[in-house]
Formats: sequence, C-alpha cells, structure tokens
Amino acid sequence: MKMNLYSSVSFIFFTLIALQCPPLTIQQTTDSCSSTLPLNDLTFNSSLLQCVEAWTPQNYILRYARTLENTWSFILSAPDSNVFIGIGFSTNGQMIGSSAVVGWLPPGSGGGGQAKQYFLGGQSPGEVTPDQGDLVIVNGSLKIESVSSRLYMSFKLTAELPRQSILYAKGPAGFFPSSPGFRLREHQAMTTTTINYNTGSQSVVKGSPHSKLRKTHGLMNMTGWGILIIIGAIVARHMKQWEPTWFYSHIAVQITGFLLGLTGIICGLILENRTNASNVSTHKALGITILVMGGLQVLALLARPDKESKYRKYWNWYHHNIGRALIILAISNIFYGIHLAKAGSSWNAGYGSAVGVLALAATGLEVRKLMNK
Repeated sequence: MKMNLYSSVSFIFFTLIALQCPPLTIQQTTDSCSSTLPLNDLTFNSSLLQCVEAWTPQNYILRYARTLENTWSFILSAPDSNVFIGIGFSTNGQMIGSSAVVGWLPPGSGGGGQAKQYFLGGQSPGEVTPDQGDLVIVNGSLKIESVSSRLYMSFKLTAELPRQSILYAKGPAGFFPSSPGFRLREHQAMTTTTINYNTGSQSVVKGSPHSKLRKTHGLMNMTGWGILIIIGAIVARHMKQWEPTWFYSHIAVQITGFLLGLTGIICGLILENRTNASNVSTHKALGITILVMGGLQVLALLARPDKESKYRKYWNWYHHNIGRALIILAISNIFYGIHLAKAGSSWNAGYGSAVGVLALAATGLEVRKLMNK
C-alpha cells in the first residue's frame, strides 16, 4: 500500500515538473508571426517588418519591409532540416523564367552558410544557373544563418515593388550545392503563392497557374488523337459488313477526333507562349506533324475515288498507312507529353489502360476476321 502511494506521488511529482518545463524542441524548430525575431544584427528597425505564414506545412515564415525608397528587406525563416531553402520571384507564377534566392548551411560548417541568386531557366538542373537572374540584390545583404535550429535567410532587393508571385522550395535531404558549379538538385517540395505587400495578405496558388489549360491540352489530345482516331480506324477495318453505317460512323468519329485534337494543339501552343517552356520543341514538332497528317486524312475524304477507279488502290494505300503512322505518333507523343509535364503515374496508367483495351479489342476482331476467312 505504501509502495503504491509512493509510486502515485512520484508520478504526480514528475508529471508536474514535465508540464512546467518548456518544450525546448518545439520552440527551437518552430516560428510564427507572433514570435520575436532572434536576429540582433539587423540594419533596420525590426518593428517595420510585416509577417506572412508563407508555407504552413513546412513552417516557412516570411518577414519583409520597405526599409528605404525602392529598397525591400526580406527574411525567410524555415526549419534547419539539413536541406537548402529557396524563395523565387515570378512574373506569372511559373518556376521557369523566374529568379530565386537559395541558401544552405551544411551541418558542421561552423556557421559558414551560403546563399546565391539562381536563374530558373528550366526544370532540369543544367538549366538552373547560379549567380544569374534579374533580381537586383543589394551588395552584401545576402546571407543565411542558423539560430535555435532554424535557418534565417535575409537579403535586400532594389525594386519599386517586388513581384507578387512568390515560389517557395525545400531541397532534398542531405544535399547542398558545392563549388565549382553550385548546381541544384530538384526540390522535394514546393508551393506557389501570391502576396499583397501592402496588406500582408497571401493566397496559395493551387497547382500551376496554368494547370487547367495544361489539363485541357492533355485531355483533348488524348481523347482526340489517342482514342477516337483509333476507334475510327477499328470501325473502318472491322465493321464494313454494315454498309453504309460503318462509313458514316467512321467519318463522324474521325472528324470528332480531329476537332478535339486540333483544340488540344491550339491549347498547347497557347500554353507554350504563356509559360515560355524551353523543353517542348520535340513534343511540339510531333504535334504539328500529327495535325498535318490528320488534315491530310480529312482532305483525302474529299478526293476519295470511286470503287471502280484505277486510282482507288493507291488512295487506299495512302489513307490506311498515313492513318496507321498517325496513330503510332499520337500514342508516342501523348506518353512523351505526360513525361514532360511530370503528370505522374495516374495519367500514364489511365491512358495506358485505354490504349490496352483498344488494342485487345482490335486484336480480338482481327483474330475473328482471320478465322472467318
């Protein structure tokens, strides 16, 4: 009984001590706009700073102020989790074409962190170039330091008003750029926001600013060139016993596929213009080739000779083989487009399943046709 009483008293005693002790780990790794900024070497009054909880899932906090005429001071705070941190300024909310400030502080570096401006010319590491970009950074203002297990990256920009589309990035764990190239690897996470510098309000951009246009481009081309054109070809090859229904069905499906594909290609050209994409030249060339071939197929209907004409066999050869080549190019270019867009396995699986079903149907009909001969 005494032992039980002693155990209970001990438990209560140590519980009270635990409740009174401050949660050091949490205090060291979190920051908020209500927290006091733990930097003592600021060259301006910290009370001027506005604060934004920039990226809540990653606990990124952005503080900024217009400290002089056309001079803006920024301090980005993030957990020191053995990664590089980055903040980009974009004209259109896209990574490509924007300029970013990236900083890192490797463990055991004795406070010797580095921060650089990068020009984000593309999505591959080779297109992200250090010491380039159009941000006018005040000399000597760019630095990064670690305080209480948090990184604080500060810099000053010369601008009447900095760009309002801001990108935040978190690098891969354990990787830090090094000389001589200071090349970055692809980030493990990122987000895009828009900010009102006057009010301090911010909104998160869900997905890419052009995500709807990109999805429309993909779905239109996938449905038009990659599904309906194949269905139209299957109808023409295996449904001729239903004359003339097969012919009008074939024309209706193919023209619908052509119009959807044309819409998809137009969306793609608009998307390229808005994003200044630099890695789509092959995808674009294949798309235009497919469009030309599709247009020739439509025109071929107008120049279709009678069945009794001696030119009919040449027309058939042309029409059938151009159609087959178009289908092969379309399927290849759709998968290539999914790869370029980094749309993920769901798009590959979805379209791959559709092509698989059509291939099985065509194979089954072909076997039946051979058996009936």
